[in-house]
Amino acid sequence: MDFKDYYKTLGVERGATQDEVRKAYRKLARKYHPDVSKEADADKRMREINEANDVLRDKEKRAAYDQLVDHVARGGSPDGQFHPPPNWDEGFEFHRGPRQGPADQAEFSEFFSSMFGAAERRDAYRKNFRARGEDHHAAIEISLEDALKGAEREITLRGQEIDAQGGPEWRTRTFSVKIPAGVHPGQLIRLAGRGMPGHGGEAAGDLYLEVRIAPHAIYRVEGRDLYMTLPITPTEGALGAKVQVPTPGGGVVEVTIPAGARNGLKLRLKERGFLGKPPGNLYLLIEIALPPADTEAARNAYEQLALATPFDPRRYLGV
Repeated sequence: MDFKDYYKTLGVERGATQDEVRKAYRKLARKYHPDVSKEADADKRMREINEANDVLRDKEKRAAYDQLVDHVARGGSPDGQFHPPPNWDEGFEFHRGPRQGPADQAEFSEFFSSMFGAAERRDAYRKNFRARGEDHHAAIEISLEDALKGAEREITLRGQEIDAQGGPEWRTRTFSVKIPAGVHPGQLIRLAGRGMPGHGGEAAGDLYLEVRIAPHAIYRVEGRDLYMTLPITPTEGALGAKVQVPTPGGGVVEVTIPAGARNGLKLRLKERGFLGKPPGNLYLLIEIALPPADTEAARNAYEQLALATPFDPRRYLGV
């Protein structure tokens, strides 16, 4: 979709005051209002002016819009089409999915409806039709431990609701969310009735929380599987060994390192990943860590090893 430059539409600078925005809107409205204007494109221009004014006159909307302006200024639309930055909606609630209700599709642009999701709701209240409330989507980031074991967390989301006059307004909601054990990245947690209110007595929509897992110091998430780098010594790799390994669910297991283990060898701990059908696994990626040669004894040991085991790792290079 195309990005809408609302400052350009109203002919004001980025730092314009609310009074300057109001004066610019009134001046343009007098020129392009369809009831008085003789301009050929008056109706289209008036819709654009109304849309720009709707965003820039509102403190919360303008603050959110300015973040998108900064994204575009940093080169966020390299192909000429606007793409919002990743995770820009985290901590906010915005309209998603198909439009509901007999909204006038021409009243607001695709950009406005996608970013602020107000057009359909405003029409819904004006036309007093009956419809289930819209579903909302938001993203939450949780720790790996909470995802594996389950938890109850308090979250705060900011989103639009409809005021008594049928217009959109920003409100902040805080509530508890029960995170089920085994929830994995990309999974949706449904909170029934936490979306937009219904119209004409119909039920409220739902709120869907998309789960995102915060980066972990030890484990890496891939689908339902977990990956962990397991450092071992050259001796353990050459001769084999039994080593202690922490598990994501807590506790420690003993793992057998086979003799002759090399860098990149992958060992599987079955069903130690996320719950599911089938459950995920924990994969250990072997990484041989060299002891530092920072003492005379260590250097002597390396020299003796070189004499005892003549080995050329570059022989396949033919040099």
